[in-house]
Amino acid sequence: MATRAQPGPLSQAGSAGVAALATVGVASGPGPGRPGPLQDETLGVASVPSQWRAVQGIRWETKSCQTASIATASASAQARNHVDAQVQTEAPVPVSVQPPSQYDIPRLAAFLRRVEAMVIRELNKNWQSHAFDGFEVSCLYTLGYPPAQAQGLHVTSISWNSTGSVVACAYGRLDHGDWSTLKSFVCAWNLDRRDLRPQQPSAVVEVPSAVLCLAFHPTQPSHVAGGLYSGEVLVWDLSRLEDPLLWRTGLTDDTHTDPVSQVVWLPEPGHSHRFQVLSVATDGKVLLWQGIGVGQLQLTEGFALVMQQLPRSTKLKKHPRGETEVGATAVAFSSFDPRLFILGTEGGFPLKCSLAAGEAALTRMPSSVPLRAPAQFTFSPHGGPIYSVSCSPFHRNLFLSAGTDGHVHLYSMLQAPPLTSLQLSLKYLFAVRWSPVRPLVFAAASGKGDVQLFDLQKSSQKPTVLIKQTQDESPVYCLEFNSQQTQLLAAGDAQGTVKVWQLSTEFTEQGPREAEDLDCLAAEVAA
Repeated sequence: MATRAQPGPLSQAGSAGVAALATVGVASGPGPGRPGPLQDETLGVASVPSQWRAVQGIRWETKSCQTASIATASASAQARNHVDAQVQTEAPVPVSVQPPSQYDIPRLAAFLRRVEAMVIRELNKNWQSHAFDGFEVSCLYTLGYPPAQAQGLHVTSISWNSTGSVVACAYGRLDHGDWSTLKSFVCAWNLDRRDLRPQQPSAVVEVPSAVLCLAFHPTQPSHVAGGLYSGEVLVWDLSRLEDPLLWRTGLTDDTHTDPVSQVVWLPEPGHSHRFQVLSVATDGKVLLWQGIGVGQLQLTEGFALVMQQLPRSTKLKKHPRGETEVGATAVAFSSFDPRLFILGTEGGFPLKCSLAAGEAALTRMPSSVPLRAPAQFTFSPHGGPIYSVSCSPFHRNLFLSAGTDGHVHLYSMLQAPPLTSLQLSLKYLFAVRWSPVRPLVFAAASGKGDVQLFDLQKSSQKPTVLIKQTQDESPVYCLEFNSQQTQLLAAGDAQGTVKVWQLSTEFTEQGPREAEDLDCLAAEVAA
C-alpha cells in the first residue's frame, strides 16, 4: 500500500517559486498547469541542469522553465560637430635694450655689494645640501630633563636598551672643574609609549656624582650600568622606581681612583646568559666586576696599563718622570674575538689588548686580585688624547678612533700606521661609531655641534650628511646607533639635549657588494 507524502514547507515553497516565475513571464512547460517532460533550462548558449524539484508524494512531478530570448544591440555615440581649436601667442614685441651708457652703474654696484654676502651664504648652503641625493635625516624627538639642564649638566653618554625601544642618557660634565660632588641624573625615555613626553623621562635616577658613561644590559631591558666621576661603578634596574640601585662597587682599594671613562657588559666565560661589567678609567686600570649578594659588585679580574710594558710598535711621546700608568679613555671589543679589545688612551695611541693576557702588571696599585698587563700591540698615535674607539662589526681587523685632534683614524689591527686619516673638525671629536647594518657607514660627533655621517662608498673625504645638532655650535658629546631599530640614531650634547634622528633607507640597507668593498679597502691599503 502506497503512502502519499503530505506537502511540507519545501513543496509549498517550490509551488510558490513556480508561481512566481510564471508571473514574471517565464515559460513553464507545454501549457499552464500541465507538467511536461523534464527539460534543461537554457540561457543563450549555456546549458544548466534543472535543480528545481517539488515533492508531492511518491509521484514525482517535474517542472521546466525557459527564459525568453535575449536580444542584444550595439550602440555608439558620435559627436555631431567637429571643431578644431588652436592657441596662438600674440605677435612677439621687440625688446628694447638700453645701451650700457644708460644703466645706473653706481646703484647697480651698491646693490651687488649689499646682496653679495647673502648670495654667497645661500650658495654655500646649496653646496652642503643633500636634499636630492637620497640621503635624508630627520629629527624625530628632542628629549631633555629640565632640572638637569637648569644645573648646566651635559649629556655625557647614551645607550639603547636590548629591545631598541628605550634610550637612556647620563648627565654630568666633561669640561674642567671638580664635579665629583655634583648631583646628577640618569634618565630614560620609552619611545614606544603613546604618552611619551619629551621633557618628562619615564625613569629618573638621582646620582650623588657626575655620571660619565652608561651601558644597557645585553638581554635585561631595564638593567643599566654606569661609571661615575668618583670612580665607582653602579648598576640600576630602571623598572624599580622606588629603589632602582642593584649593585655598586663602593669606594674600596679595588675601585678606580680616577673618573670612569667607559663601561661594557661582557658574557662570563662558559656562561653566555650571565654577564659581567668591565670598566676602564684614566687611572690605567681595566676591571671586571660581578654582581654578588645584595647590592655588591665584586672585582673578579683586573688589568693595568704600565708604560714600561707597552709594546714598542711605534714611537711614543715620553711621559713626565714618575708617571708610569697609561690612562684609558675608551674601549671597544671585537665582534669576532670576545677576548680581544681596543683601548683609547690619554697619550693618543690605541692599544690592542687581550683578556687572555697572563703577564703580571708592573704596578704597585692596590688590588684584591692580581693585575695583569693586557697590551699586545701599539698603534701610531693621534695628535692628542683619544675620546672614542669603535670596532667594525663586519671586518675582524678594522677599527676607528677619534680624538682631540679632530681626526678619525681607520686602523687595521695588522699594522701600526692608520689606513686612512680624515680631518672632520678643527675642534675635538668626542665620539665615533660604526653602523651596525652598513659596513662602510660610520658616524662622528664633533665639538662644533654637528653629527657627521660618512658613507665610504660615496666619498672617503667628506661626510655624506652633516647634521646640525646644536644651533650655537655647543659640542655633541655622544652618539649611538640603534641596533634593533636600525633607522634610529641618538646623539647627546652640551645643552643637555638628546636628539633622536631617523635615517633614510640609504643608511640602513646594505648594498650588494658592500662587505666585499670593505674587504678590498682593508686588503689594498694593508698590502
